[in-house]
Amino acid sequence: MSRAGPDSRATHAALPTPMREAVDDFADHLARVRNRSAHTVRAYVGDLVSLFDHAARMGCAEVADLDLGVVRSWLAKQRTTGAARTTMARRAAAARAFSAWAHRAGLMPTDAAAPLASPRAHRELPTVLRADQAAALMRAPARPGDPGGGVPPQGPGSADVRPADPAGGGDREAALARGVLLRDRVLLELLYATGVRISEACGLDTADVDQGRRVVRVLGKGSRERSVPYGVPAQRALDEWLRAGRPALAGPGSGDALLLGARGGRLHPTTARRVVAGYAEATGLPRTTPHGLRHSAATHLLEGGADLRAVQELLGHSSLGSTQIYTHVSVERLRAAYRQAHPRA
Repeated sequence: MSRAGPDSRATHAALPTPMREAVDDFADHLARVRNRSAHTVRAYVGDLVSLFDHAARMGCAEVADLDLGVVRSWLAKQRTTGAARTTMARRAAAARAFSAWAHRAGLMPTDAAAPLASPRAHRELPTVLRADQAAALMRAPARPGDPGGGVPPQGPGSADVRPADPAGGGDREAALARGVLLRDRVLLELLYATGVRISEACGLDTADVDQGRRVVRVLGKGSRERSVPYGVPAQRALDEWLRAGRPALAGPGSGDALLLGARGGRLHPTTARRVVAGYAEATGLPRTTPHGLRHSAATHLLEGGADLRAVQELLGHSSLGSTQIYTHVSVERLRAAYRQAHPRA
């Protein structure tokens, strides 16, 4: 099955036919009807394959044989093998989602997993940069000696280097290096200015940028579209990238992609993560990821007085609860400042 991970394909193939077909149909439902990401579908399929393998070992041969006791037994086994609370919560959610779908589809007489409680996932406070650290990252130095500014240590790396063009000579290499530098700058500015996910940033097309209103149209999770504003520094970086950077990197495979790799194709999230980590290291900052910049943007917005609902909309969260974690960060910073400054703290 294409959506199953390599470790679960053999287990999937060994399931009783009714269970195997139910897993496949549910995967199609998640992808086509619910518009879930490939990552979510893959995770849920792996969970269900594990659940049905456990159920088959308990003597179940049909989907209708699955009951709450079997699901709880499966989760208990997962817990004894050391599964993390977040993993347990996702597996319980996968079982509930499948049970509800199977009941609606007539495969189960009742929604057996509906009463199932999820273990409360431990949510650590996200790591965020201070405002001055974020500003320093936006001014991060490139590696000395690179033509046109080059790329930072641990930046795009070998995977983001286009083979030398013997006919183009040094001028061509300098133009490519300058293009990569401008791409890196606009990537950092956009991630921090908008708080978009790295997959959303890499998925942007040139037509998604409204330079007149300074907003980008973002296609987020569940194919939900939103418009996100950005500021003047990001606009300057965009202007320079579109004027001089993108034309230097563009090739036959570029299409309408806004951000490009050095080989001319759409920028890959893995490369983008290396860029962010490399510039942070070059600036002497703590380990920083694109998601860390998203956390930082949200926290700085709230600390600056932004409304929680507005930040929810900007981040593309379907639930306000997902956004509220950033208020915890701000409260923790306030508490730390209080302890340090108040004479009776």
